[in-house]
This record gives sequence, structure tokens and C-alpha cells, in this order.
Amino acid sequence: MAPLDRRRPPISSWLLLFFLVFSSTASAASAVLGIDFGTEYIKAVLVKPGIPLDIVLTKDSKRKEVGAIAFKAVKNEQQIEAFPERIYGSDAIALAARIPGDVYPNLKPLLGLQVKRSTSVEEYTKFHPALDLMAQEGRGTVGFKSKAFGNKAEVFAVEELLAMELQNIRSSAEAMAGKGSSIKDVVITIPPFYTAEETRALELAVDLAGLNLLGFMSDGLAVGINYATSRTFPSINEGGKAEHHLILDMGARSTSATVLQFQGRTVKDVGRFNKTIQEVNVLSTGWDRTLGGDELNAVIATQIHDELSRKLDARGIEIAPEKAQSAGRTMAMIWKEAEKLRQVLSANSETSANFESLYGDVDFRYKLSRARFEELTASIAERIDRPIQHALKSANLQVDDLDSIILHGGLTRTPFVQTRLEALVGNPGKIRSNVNADEAAAFGAAFRGAGLSPSFKVKEIRSRDGTAYNIGLQWSMDGKNRRQKIFVTTSQRGVEKFVPLKMLKDFSFVLSQQIPTEADMSSSSSFADSPINKIQTHNLTASVTHLIEKAGCVKENITTGFALKLSPINGLPEVSYGTVSCEVGSMGKKGGVVDEVKGFFGFGQKNDEQKPLKDAARDSTASGSKEDTATASGSASSGTVSPEATAEAQNVEEAKKRIETVYIDFTVTMEGTPLMTTAERTRSKERLSALNESDKARRLRSESLNRLEAFIYRIRDLLTDEPFIAASNEKEREQLQNKLHDASEWLYDGGSDAGIEELKARTKQLKDLVHPIEKRKEEAIKRPKEIELLRDLLNQTKTLADVIAEQVEKSAAEKASSSQEASTLPTSSTDDFADLEDSTTSSSTTATTTTTKPTTTPDLPNYQAEDVSSLIEVYQSVNEWLRAKVTEQDKLSPHEDPVILSEDLAAKAKELNRAVTEILQKRIRAPPPKAKSSSSAKAKTKSSKTKSSKTKSGKSTATSSSSSFLTGTGEKEEVTKIPEAEADSRREENSQAEEKSSRKKGKSNGGHDEL
Repeated sequence: MAPLDRRRPPISSWLLLFFLVFSSTASAASAVLGIDFGTEYIKAVLVKPGIPLDIVLTKDSKRKEVGAIAFKAVKNEQQIEAFPERIYGSDAIALAARIPGDVYPNLKPLLGLQVKRSTSVEEYTKFHPALDLMAQEGRGTVGFKSKAFGNKAEVFAVEELLAMELQNIRSSAEAMAGKGSSIKDVVITIPPFYTAEETRALELAVDLAGLNLLGFMSDGLAVGINYATSRTFPSINEGGKAEHHLILDMGARSTSATVLQFQGRTVKDVGRFNKTIQEVNVLSTGWDRTLGGDELNAVIATQIHDELSRKLDARGIEIAPEKAQSAGRTMAMIWKEAEKLRQVLSANSETSANFESLYGDVDFRYKLSRARFEELTASIAERIDRPIQHALKSANLQVDDLDSIILHGGLTRTPFVQTRLEALVGNPGKIRSNVNADEAAAFGAAFRGAGLSPSFKVKEIRSRDGTAYNIGLQWSMDGKNRRQKIFVTTSQRGVEKFVPLKMLKDFSFVLSQQIPTEADMSSSSSFADSPINKIQTHNLTASVTHLIEKAGCVKENITTGFALKLSPINGLPEVSYGTVSCEVGSMGKKGGVVDEVKGFFGFGQKNDEQKPLKDAARDSTASGSKEDTATASGSASSGTVSPEATAEAQNVEEAKKRIETVYIDFTVTMEGTPLMTTAERTRSKERLSALNESDKARRLRSESLNRLEAFIYRIRDLLTDEPFIAASNEKEREQLQNKLHDASEWLYDGGSDAGIEELKARTKQLKDLVHPIEKRKEEAIKRPKEIELLRDLLNQTKTLADVIAEQVEKSAAEKASSSQEASTLPTSSTDDFADLEDSTTSSSTTATTTTTKPTTTPDLPNYQAEDVSSLIEVYQSVNEWLRAKVTEQDKLSPHEDPVILSEDLAAKAKELNRAVTEILQKRIRAPPPKAKSSSSAKAKTKSSKTKSSKTKSGKSTATSSSSSFLTGTGEKEEVTKIPEAEADSRREENSQAEEKSSRKKGKSNGGHDEL
């Protein structure tokens, strides 16, 4: 056995340590962020232990962040920051009129688009002409070049700018979660019409932001999950009818309609129990990519621009109207006011906007009524019905089949939109606003994220999100192009589908989406195939040859197939594996069932012919080539196998068929718009990291500058403060005044651009002068109170010492008096066996004697003389120290450093309290009185029995109740006679002792009562 000092801690200690470390790590890693990534606004909801589903506030305490970012150039090139300042949200929009070429709003619609062949890019540049938009080299996607970076300017991909916005949202969430929190996992909502290129672009932005994507989900499904969290739907197992609701989401850029099915279902739970879950399934979707708030804003902005052009012409300003639109500052001001006008008209019948120096020195006023606005947007209002009708048609439902239409998105608050919906539905009661139109999608995404995370237990809501477009497979066979539909819009994600193909040579096939050619899918009659992935096989030809020559397969019976599924994360198709196989007759296996079982578990003899095939000329990046020979009914039954059964099983095996399967090597190549290469992605992450470090350094420098400025203002106030003046002398104030003047001059002459170290040094110089004076000022205020408290404590200590001294003296006097009385009291003594005689004889032989050895000892006092002396010693020490220090302090002036500090007084008070506490706890720590010996208890029991027998005869007396008893040494000892009152008390004690002794003896006798 190991020595005590070297023994290992018990395993419970290690488990406890592991639990603490794991729980803290799990708590830090269990936070999930649900993000509604809109075009104009970004909303986020945080789920964390202790923070269940709470909206993430911006730094301005707003519940949603504007989706915009700006670069603000540094003023001084000598600053330590190497990059411009990044500004987010509403602060960035506020800079649009000042630096229109470096403010980037509403970037989401530009994801995955090619610059040269996209109408959305043209429309974006029309209303943001100051931005330097260009195509990225090698990809052709949207990029921006910022003027704030000067000569170091590089093209920022739109994915990089969106990654910065995501990082800003994460920073706000981590600040809300608490110090030291780190958030990685996110669930993000996307429109239902996102193509593979748009989805991949947003996925790239998430990766560049350093986040872990748990999954994308459509906006409509996210709203539906939020709707289901507080409701219970009829169970279809019990004859209930499913509910159908349509989610109408009208945002800044697009409109979508999603038909959802809500129902309950009873499923098997753990053991023999069942449980009821809720299901939310997407039945169909419809959308209009351009029907949104931005399109309405564009109508108003165009009207303002046209009226401005007419006003310029009327004033004779020789300038082409196109130049007014090309001026970035002018269009930024117009666009900002156009959105405000639209929002005001939702609640008012008329509004106006005033522009100062809208173009040059031209001021402009624009007035708009709701009637005029609805007249201008009449053609847009007609398009509201189409997404709804298309979604209902795809789900084979009518408007009357819907339980309700749930509104989501800011555009649904527009009066003409609600009027149009009422006309379409016919029953205004079906139009519901029973979810938060701004935050429901974010809450639904966060709830989905909590369900995906193992750290949370939430209400079980099973959802099924479909794909936006039909997905097909295209390949070439016998010189003809073949096409096969694989997934439809209602196909479930994550479920594999095996697709057989009659191909016996290496070939390639393409997975593609069928994209409508029109933005409004309901009006589109034509579709275009948009390729997603290209799959190329490598060992198919060699595998088929192997099956024919080695396995004995017939060429016509060979089948090639691939397992496909929709990714549960992004909804895009994936290839799980591919196989080529055939059914052949068994060649017969020696050894029967037993040997086959051994071979199944790897104990049998290996067959050299079962080596996997692989084309050495190609380096496969997908699944490796494998060969798996599976036998039908080849498992052995448990128990002992007889020779007859073995032979019979072998014959059956030879007669049966088996499947020969070889796994196919293949590579997957992404089609469509190329993403960043690995090197480009690494370089982009490094650039974002450098920007983050620059922002951090700038924030720390700004905090140091703010502290210096605040301290300068504080010193100015202190120099006029009477207590501060009293605690300082003229020389100190003059020196402080000079330092203050120098710091102020330095700060406002360019010191505000200094580095963080210099700012800290300037602050320290001022603090070194101020802190000694403030210390005297604080001590002058605290000292009298602390002295008074200490004096009160000294008085209490002195009183306690006097009380204890008096008790010690009194206890000593009582002890001496008790000893003297015990030596003179008479004692009744009888023979130990007198109780065996008759009562008359016993009473006649009673004799009275005296003894000098009492059997009872008075209680010792709780305190001794040493206790009093130790307490008085501490009291005198503190009292003398206080008297000396107070005398010395009274001789000093207020501006001199004190000789007695408040912390010194507190320490002395603590010393007194410690001494008093030790004295008061002495009674608690005092040991209990010693129990009487067992022989005395037995003697009392015997005396009690004797008294009982004499009482029955009617001849017992008070003196006969006190019998002699044996001491612990076996010698006889006389019992002192005591007064009658004390004798009664002793009798009661003896009776209780006798009862206890009887119970103990009864237990020792097997629980039976003593006779």
C-alpha cells in the first residue's frame, strides 16, 4: 500500500474535476445563434444556458441591426492603425451623404451573381452610383474597391463584406452572453428561392466569419416553427385534422408565400411509452424576387429625381439630369428620404421631405400623399396575389382550405398590401398578425438551433424543409443526352435515394437545378438548367470487367447506381456513394455455416480475389474503391451445430444466389460560379483578422483617449473643490495646474492622434499628482468615523472584560463556599446488604457519620483569570496605540500626509474583534460535563430497587433511599446527606438514570424487558 502522503486521490475527485472542466467548456460552447439575415435588417436571437431565446441588442440597444457597413479613412497617416475604421448599421447609413463611395448597404441580393449578366447588379449601381463596383478576377462575381484604403486598396468580395456584418452580430451576441463567451454555432434563414450559387456564396460568408453553420432554413419554415412553439395541434393518429397556414413574408427585397402543414403525431418513446410530437412540413412555396420595400422606395426615389431635374431646368441650370443621378451624395440623400416617406405613409395620408443642398447649393422640397403613392405603385400591388396563388396551386389547396394567412415582414404593414390581401382572401378574419412580424423568423431559427444542439432540451417539433427547385440528373448515353428528375420541391432532406443507371463504362453526369427564367416564378413558363455538381467515375470500366471475368456476372445483369440525398445543412444534392453490382450463383463454400461465420468476423481464410480495384492512373478524391461480397442467409444460428445440419446448410447455400458489389471511385467538381480557392480563402481570412486587430487597437486607443479627456475635466473640477483645496498646499495645486495646462494644450494640438502608450503615460502623470491629494481628502472624511467606531469597540471590550473578571471572582468564591459546606454536612450510611433485611431492622440500624470527601463537584467556571488578562492586554495595546496616533495626527495640518489611515483603524478593530470572538466562543468550545461511571449507575439502580421494595411494605424513609454504593475501585464510600429539596431533585435524576439503564439492559438481553 502506498504511503499516505503518496496515495492517489480517489476516482470521485477526478470525476468531479472532469465534470467541472467539461461543464464549463460545454457551457462556453453550447451557445447557439439564430440569424434572420434580411436584405435591409439583420435580427439575431441568442440561446445559451441562462439566456433562453433572447433577442440580441445592438450597441445602441436596438433590436435589429441595419445591414450596412462603411469604411472611414484615418485622419492621420502616422496613426498605428493600418486600416480604415469599420462602422456598422445605422451609423454607417448616417455616413452615406458624407462618404457615399464607402458605404455598402443591402448587399444580400448581390450574392452569387455575375456582374456582366445580372439585372440586379445594374439596378444596384443605379441607386448607389458612387460605389466602385467591379467584377472579381477569376470569378466574375461582385466586388467593391474602397477609396478609404488609398493606395493599398484591394477588391473586397461581397462575401467578405457580409462576413464582416456577421462578425459584428456575433460580437454583440458575445457581449450579451457575458465576459469570456465565445459563439460559433449559427442557424441562418434564407429565402426559399435561393439557388445553389447564392446558397454557396452565403455559406462562404459564414465560413469567412469564423462561424459553424448548423444549417440553413427557409424564412417561411422559421416563422412556422416560431408559431408552433406555443401551440399544440390535433394528433392525426387520433383522428385529428392537420392545419394549413400560409406564411406571407414581404421584406425589403422580395416576397415569398409558404404553405405549411401543422399536425400532431404520436410516436414511440423510450421503453413502452409513447409521446406526442408536433410536425411542421413545407408543402409548397411561391415567390417574387423583386417585390419588396426597395422596389417601392425606387418608385419614390425616381419621382424625387424627376422633379429635381425639372426644377434644375426651370432655374436655368445647364446640367444634364443624368448627372444628378450619377452624383453619389445626391442619390444617397434621395434614397434615404424615399424610405422614410414610404414608412410614414403607412400611418399617415400625407408627408413631405426637405433637402438642403441636394445638388450643389440647390434646396428641394418634395411632398407626397398616400393616394398618389398608391397610384404610382398600382402595377406593383397587382403582383401580390401571384406568389400566394402559385403556392396554393402547388399544394393542391384553395384559399378556403387555409386556416389562416400569417403576415411577416415590414412591407405587410403597408395599407394597400392589406387591402389587396383582404380582397384575395374574402374573409379578413383569416389574415393574422399573431407572430412578431420582425423577429419571428429569428426566434424560429434559434429554436431550431437549440434543437440541433445537444446542450438543450426543447419542445420536440419535427420539421421538413423542401428544396426550392426540382433537381435533375443529366448524362450522355449512346450519343444521346439523357435527363432524369431526382428530387422535387417537396423531397425530404437527409433521406438517401438510390438511382440506378445502365452505364458499364466510366462516364460523367451532372446534377442541376431547374431555375425559372423570370423573377416571378408564377409567371414564368420556361426553366433553365443551372448545373450544381459534376460527377466523374474512375474505376467503373475495370469493375465491370472484374465482375464478368472473376465473379461470373452476366453483362446484361450488371447494374450501376448512385445514392443521392439532399444535404440537411444547405439543401443541395450530394452523392453518398456509387456501386456496380450483379446477382450470381454461389460457387459453394467449404466448411459450411461455421466457417462462414468465421469468415464473416474475419477469422477465416482470406480470398486473394477480393482485393478492391483501383485505377492507379487516377488519384480519387471521393470514396475509395471497395469490394464487398455479401451472401444471403449466411448467418449461423446460436447453439451447437450438428454435422447433419452443417451439410444441409451448405447445400442450401450452394443453391442460393448472392450479390457481388464493387464500390465506384468518383470525383465531384463544383459547377456554376466558382468559389474562392483555398489560397484565396486563407488570404481573405487573414485580411479579416488584420481588420479585427486594427479595430481592437483603435478601440483600446479610443478608450485611453476618453480616459485622459475625462480625467482632465475632473481635475478642473477638483481645483475648485473646497475639500480638495484643504487637502493640498499651494505648491501642489500650482504644479497640478501647470501639468493640466500642458496636457490640454498637447491634447488639442494633435495629441488626440497619439498612440495608446503615450496617452497612458500622460494620464499616469496627472494621476500621480492627484492621487496623494485625493488620499488625504478621503482620509479626512473617513478618519473621524473610523476613530469613533474604534473607540466604541474599545468601550465594549472594556465592559466585557469587567464582566468576565467579576464572573471569575464570583465562581471562585462559590467554589470555596461549596467546599466548606460539604465538609460539615451529616451523611447517612448503611451496610451495603442492609436492603436484604426487613425494613424494621434496616431502619433501626441507620447511623449518621461525617466524611471529608464529597462526591459532588460544583460546575467549573466558563472563564479563567488568564482569559481576562489576555483580553485586557489586547485592549490596552489598541487603546494606547490609538491615543498616541490621534495625538500625533492632531498636530498635523490637513494638507500633510496623515499618520493614521482608515485601513490602520480597520485593522485594529479587526484585532479587537478577533480577541472578543475567541472569548465569546470559549463557552461554545467548553467540553460537556463528564458522565457518571457505570458502577455508580448500577448502584443507583440497586438503591432504586431497594427503595421500591420498601415502599411496598410501607416502611421506607427519606434516609433509607440514600444507600451506600460501590465506587469504580470496588471500595465502599459513604454518601453525603443532602437537604430535602436537593434530595427530591436527585431522586428524579436517579429515576431517569434507572429507566435508561433498564432500556440498555433490555436491549442487551435481546430486546426483552428486564424482570
